[in-house]
Amino acid sequence: MEHQRIDYHIKKEVEGSYFTLPFQVPEGFEQVTISYEYKGVGVVDLGLINGHGQFLGWSGSARDSILVSPHSATPGYCMVPLIPGEWQILVGAYKIPESGLDVQYTLQFTPQCSRWLVGDLHVHSDASDGQHDISTLAKRAKKKGLDFLAVANHNNYNENFHLPLVPGITLIPAVEWTHYKGHMNFYGVAAPFEHFVANTYEEMKALVTAAKEKGALISVCHPEEKHCGFVWEISEEEKGLLFHLVEVWNGPMRPTNVQGIAWWHNLLLAGHKIPLIGGSDYHRDFHPAFLGHPVTHVYAGGAAAEDILAAMSQGHSYVTNSIRGVELSLLADQVMMGDTVSWYDGLTFTITVRKGSFGLRAKLVTSEEVINLPSLQEKVKAKSSWKFAYVVVVRRILGIERIVAISNPIYIVTDTV
Repeated sequence: MEHQRIDYHIKKEVEGSYFTLPFQVPEGFEQVTISYEYKGVGVVDLGLINGHGQFLGWSGSARDSILVSPHSATPGYCMVPLIPGEWQILVGAYKIPESGLDVQYTLQFTPQCSRWLVGDLHVHSDASDGQHDISTLAKRAKKKGLDFLAVANHNNYNENFHLPLVPGITLIPAVEWTHYKGHMNFYGVAAPFEHFVANTYEEMKALVTAAKEKGALISVCHPEEKHCGFVWEISEEEKGLLFHLVEVWNGPMRPTNVQGIAWWHNLLLAGHKIPLIGGSDYHRDFHPAFLGHPVTHVYAGGAAAEDILAAMSQGHSYVTNSIRGVELSLLADQVMMGDTVSWYDGLTFTITVRKGSFGLRAKLVTSEEVINLPSLQEKVKAKSSWKFAYVVVVRRILGIERIVAISNPIYIVTDTV
């Protein structure tokens, strides 16, 4: 946390006017909090202008403290990135005593830092076949404690052009490309395609390629779902090039999700480094799919949409059944899930499962075997023949196992001379 202080004496003769006080926003910060105080009888108003000269908001004398960041802001102020440079406090000298007024401004800058964020990456609004409007969904997600939300309507991206600003929740532009041969979620671009029609494999490939060129992050949705699975005839080589992610966990954990995990696992065996994600596919209340079940945890460099998408693309993430589910950690020589480590004799994987309740068991799934771990905190020595390893956490009740968490892999390479 960095602090700055500005002391300023407002003279009586400027009463009834407006002026600015400059301050510097340093590199590497994502939130600024501005507080001010003064002693004596008077009224001083407050507003803010960023380094581009953009007017960010005005609170008058209603508040003695405001904050601005890309993902949250005091009501009446814009949510914007803290672009380094000279910003300005907008001062309104409403009522000033004859002797003037000494005002003290305190600025606190919160550094941008990597941390775990949690959200739902597959939700529908009433812009397609969902029950609630996108503002209601965002507010519900925030109430549940989620940090981000992707509303991915079927072949409809109109809402991406006017996403609501709800402090504390990051809305990620998304659309679910819905085809009779399979669904894909396109993240991060408001309009990833001009129209959704693709009647041949070549047309589908051209649509996806164009969306990727625009910067879209593309995920295959529920690949093994009975009525809307992914049935395009794609070669193993093309699968690794066509999409970036696989949604292995869609809605309640059920056999089609287990099959989806196996579908993704086979891509890993084929040598593809494709991260997994999960999403609720929530449409309406009183339906088996509930908002925030499951959720994807991402280790992101900030709370902006681009930070979250970058973490997803790197595989710095895992999926749990809910926000109250387990906390999962998989490390190898301080390398985290999604990353690659070089094998050496003694390379060890450290698995930690927290916030667990009764009946939990952890497994380390590798390219060769499934290792049942004796406890929820274990170290496992890696074999030179392993190509990857990831963690699955299950709850075993009455002899039946149900997956409650799954991580992305750590990939292993063997150096050769």
